[in-house]
Amino acid sequence: MRLGATQALDGVDYLSTPGWTAIIGPNGAGKSTLLRVLAGLQPADAGHVELDQRALRDWPARARAARIAWLAQQAEVSGELTVREIVQLGRLPHLGLFTAPGREDDAIVERAMNETECAEWQDRRLQELSGGERQRVLLARALAVQADILLLDEPTTHLDPPHQVALVHLLQRQARGGAVVVSVLHDLSLALSADRLIVMVRGQVRAEGSRDDDAVHAAIVAVFGGAVRVLRVGERWVAVPDFAAA
Repeated sequence: MRLGATQALDGVDYLSTPGWTAIIGPNGAGKSTLLRVLAGLQPADAGHVELDQRALRDWPARARAARIAWLAQQAEVSGELTVREIVQLGRLPHLGLFTAPGREDDAIVERAMNETECAEWQDRRLQELSGGERQRVLLARALAVQADILLLDEPTTHLDPPHQVALVHLLQRQARGGAVVVSVLHDLSLALSADRLIVMVRGQVRAEGSRDDDAVHAAIVAVFGGAVRVLRVGERWVAVPDFAAA
């Protein structure tokens, strides 16, 4: 797949399964393009995407939106909607434009706001919030869809360390509950908390495997030109800068 003169994706073959998959790689590796193709937001030049053995392009838009929740890298919501009203937008694929939310929908919205810790300011407008607070609201909107597939492009944008950790735990809970979670992440240590990793460079998948896979670790070091090392710290893997690298 080409974007202008750039080969954004080249021979990518990916099968999504329940669990949390983190897509990582250097700038321009094709990570966000792959996520948009999986969401059906950007058609591929060749090949196809299937959902339940049916071409994604053949799914009605509303049915697809109920199955796939999407968070864009630079997601913005304008206007005078309150935080709660924005999170309620996640129920649109199930309700349509003209059906009022019921008790179950209200409970789902409440739970989504509690999970992302934004219920406290549910009556405020989005433009009144900080970048990190806005990101938590938009995450809540994605959760309110209750989709079995979550596609998240840089979900940790603007989040401080405590809320980054909270997000990792949230994605792990979603995965344990049977959801397919696919996220693009620049923070390699956070990505190494995922069940599986896809390491990309120049539109191609260099490695795919579990967070404990030595080949994945070697690919991380390679695609970042040796500028990082992957180390075991207690029960976790972390990526740290290698300042001795040439």
